[in-house]
Amino acid sequence: MGHFNDCIKVILSEEGELSHHRRDPGGITKYGISQRAYPNLDIQSLTLEDAEALYQRDYWAPINGDDFPAGLSLLLFDCAVNQGQATAVKLLQTVLEVDIDGIPGPKTQAAALAAMHRSPIHTLIAFCAERALRYEFNRNEETFGRGWYRRLFRVYDIARSWSTP
Repeated sequence: MGHFNDCIKVILSEEGELSHHRRDPGGITKYGISQRAYPNLDIQSLTLEDAEALYQRDYWAPINGDDFPAGLSLLLFDCAVNQGQATAVKLLQTVLEVDIDGIPGPKTQAAALAAMHRSPIHTLIAFCAERALRYEFNRNEETFGRGWYRRLFRVYDIARSWSTP
Protein backbone atom coordinates (compact mmCIF):
# COMPACT_ATOMS: atom_id res chain seq x y z
CA MET A 1 0.00 0.00 0.00
CA GLY A 2 2.64 2.58 1.03
CA HIS A 3 1.04 6.00 0.93
CA PHE A 4 3.52 7.97 3.04
CA ASN A 5 4.40 10.48 0.32
CA ASP A 6 0.75 11.38 -0.25
CA CYS A 7 -0.06 11.44 3.45
CA ILE A 8 2.89 13.61 4.47
CA LYS A 9 1.77 16.30 2.02
CA VAL A 10 -1.58 16.48 3.81
CA ILE A 11 0.01 16.54 7.26
CA LEU A 12 2.46 19.29 6.34
CA SER A 13 -0.32 21.37 4.80
CA GLU A 14 -2.13 21.17 8.15
CA GLU A 15 0.89 21.81 10.36
CA GLY A 16 2.28 24.99 8.86
CA GLU A 17 5.68 26.48 9.59
CA LEU A 18 7.18 28.05 12.72
CA SER A 19 4.80 28.84 15.58
CA HIS A 20 4.99 29.53 19.28
CA HIS A 21 1.51 29.89 20.75
CA ARG A 22 1.66 30.82 24.42
CA ARG A 23 -0.96 28.18 25.33
CA ASP A 24 0.53 25.36 23.27
CA PRO A 25 2.17 22.88 25.65
CA GLY A 26 4.44 21.79 22.78
CA GLY A 27 6.29 25.09 22.87
CA ILE A 28 8.09 26.19 19.73
CA THR A 29 6.80 24.15 16.80
CA LYS A 30 7.86 23.95 13.16
CA TYR A 31 6.12 21.76 10.56
CA GLY A 32 4.27 20.26 13.52
CA ILE A 33 7.49 19.11 15.22
CA SER A 34 7.47 20.47 18.76
CA GLN A 35 10.22 21.38 21.20
CA ARG A 36 8.42 19.34 23.84
CA ALA A 37 8.56 16.18 21.73
CA TYR A 38 12.14 16.83 20.60
CA PRO A 39 13.84 18.80 23.41
CA ASN A 40 17.35 18.32 21.99
CA LEU A 41 16.45 19.47 18.49
CA ASP A 42 16.94 23.01 17.22
CA ILE A 43 13.35 23.45 16.09
CA GLN A 44 13.90 26.85 14.50
CA SER A 45 16.58 25.40 12.19
CA LEU A 46 14.55 22.31 11.28
CA THR A 47 14.31 21.75 7.53
CA LEU A 48 11.31 20.36 5.72
CA GLU A 49 13.35 17.26 4.81
CA ASP A 50 14.28 16.75 8.49
CA ALA A 51 10.62 17.03 9.49
CA GLU A 52 9.56 14.50 6.86
CA ALA A 53 12.22 12.05 8.07
CA LEU A 54 11.05 12.46 11.69
CA TYR A 55 7.44 11.92 10.67
CA GLN A 56 8.31 8.77 8.77
CA ARG A 57 10.48 7.32 11.53
CA ASP A 58 8.54 8.39 14.62
CA TYR A 59 4.90 8.49 13.49
CA TRP A 60 4.39 6.55 10.25
CA ALA A 61 6.56 3.52 11.03
CA PRO A 62 5.17 2.95 14.57
CA ILE A 63 1.59 2.84 13.26
CA ASN A 64 2.60 0.57 10.33
CA GLY A 65 1.05 3.10 7.98
CA ASP A 66 2.10 1.09 4.92
CA ASP A 67 -0.15 -1.77 6.02
CA PHE A 68 -3.45 0.12 5.86
CA PRO A 69 -5.56 1.36 2.93
CA ALA A 70 -4.81 4.93 1.81
CA GLY A 71 -7.73 6.79 3.42
CA LEU A 72 -7.46 4.95 6.70
CA SER A 73 -3.68 5.29 6.81
CA LEU A 74 -4.08 9.06 6.35
CA LEU A 75 -6.52 9.35 9.26
CA LEU A 76 -4.41 7.05 11.41
CA PHE A 77 -1.25 9.03 10.62
CA ASP A 78 -2.94 12.37 11.28
CA CYS A 79 -4.22 11.05 14.60
CA ALA A 80 -0.74 9.78 15.53
CA VAL A 81 0.72 13.22 14.79
CA ASN A 82 -2.02 15.11 16.59
CA GLN A 83 -2.93 12.77 19.44
CA GLY A 84 -0.09 10.26 19.74
CA GLN A 85 0.87 7.01 18.05
CA ALA A 86 -0.52 4.61 20.68
CA THR A 87 -3.71 6.65 20.95
CA ALA A 88 -4.22 6.49 17.19
CA VAL A 89 -3.92 2.72 17.16
CA LYS A 90 -6.11 2.29 20.26
CA LEU A 91 -8.86 4.45 18.76
CA LEU A 92 -8.75 2.36 15.59
CA GLN A 93 -8.84 -0.85 17.63
CA THR A 94 -11.87 0.49 19.49
CA VAL A 95 -13.67 1.05 16.18
CA LEU A 96 -12.65 -2.38 14.88
CA GLU A 97 -13.63 -4.08 18.14
CA VAL A 98 -10.33 -5.93 18.47
CA ASP A 99 -8.05 -6.19 21.49
CA ILE A 100 -6.99 -2.68 22.47
CA ASP A 101 -3.26 -2.87 23.01
CA GLY A 102 -1.96 0.05 20.94
CA ILE A 103 -0.01 -2.30 18.66
CA PRO A 104 -0.96 -2.17 14.96
CA GLY A 105 -0.25 -5.86 14.43
CA PRO A 106 -1.68 -8.46 12.06
CA LYS A 107 -5.07 -8.77 13.81
CA THR A 108 -5.64 -5.01 13.73
CA GLN A 109 -4.49 -4.85 10.11
CA ALA A 110 -6.75 -7.73 9.04
CA ALA A 111 -9.74 -6.24 10.85
CA ALA A 112 -9.06 -2.85 9.26
CA LEU A 113 -8.82 -4.31 5.77
CA ALA A 114 -12.07 -6.23 6.27
CA ALA A 115 -13.87 -3.17 7.66
CA MET A 116 -12.65 -0.96 4.83
CA HIS A 117 -13.75 -3.59 2.30
CA ARG A 118 -17.24 -3.85 3.87
CA SER A 119 -17.88 -0.18 4.45
CA PRO A 120 -15.04 2.31 4.01
CA ILE A 121 -17.12 5.40 4.79
CA HIS A 122 -18.60 3.89 7.96
CA THR A 123 -15.11 2.88 9.12
CA LEU A 124 -13.64 6.32 8.47
CA ILE A 125 -16.56 8.10 10.16
CA ALA A 126 -16.39 5.81 13.19
CA PHE A 127 -12.67 6.48 13.56
CA CYS A 128 -13.21 10.24 13.27
CA ALA A 129 -15.96 10.09 15.88
CA GLU A 130 -13.58 8.41 18.32
CA ARG A 131 -11.00 11.12 17.65
CA ALA A 132 -13.56 13.87 18.17
CA LEU A 133 -14.69 12.34 21.45
CA ARG A 134 -11.11 12.25 22.68
CA TYR A 135 -10.66 15.92 21.78
CA GLU A 136 -13.63 16.75 23.99
CA PHE A 137 -11.72 15.53 27.05
CA ASN A 138 -8.46 17.32 26.24
CA ARG A 139 -7.65 20.17 28.63
CA ASN A 140 -6.67 22.39 25.68
CA GLU A 141 -9.95 21.86 23.84
CA GLU A 142 -11.25 25.32 24.72
CA THR A 143 -8.22 26.99 23.12
CA PHE A 144 -7.49 24.68 20.19
CA GLY A 145 -10.67 22.62 19.76
CA ARG A 146 -12.17 24.47 16.81
CA GLY A 147 -8.93 24.13 14.90
CA TRP A 148 -8.67 20.44 15.75
CA TYR A 149 -12.23 19.77 14.59
CA ARG A 150 -11.75 21.73 11.36
CA ARG A 151 -8.58 19.78 10.68
CA LEU A 152 -10.37 16.52 11.39
CA PHE A 153 -13.10 17.36 8.86
CA ARG A 154 -10.59 18.46 6.23
CA VAL A 155 -8.50 15.32 6.61
CA TYR A 156 -11.61 13.13 6.68
CA ASP A 157 -12.71 14.68 3.39
CA ILE A 158 -9.39 13.74 1.77
CA ALA A 159 -9.43 10.26 3.33
CA ARG A 160 -12.96 9.70 2.03
CA SER A 161 -11.95 10.75 -1.48
CA TRP A 162 -9.05 8.28 -1.36
CA SER A 163 -11.34 5.48 -0.15
CA THR A 164 -14.20 5.66 -2.64
CA PRO A 165 -14.25 5.09 -6.39
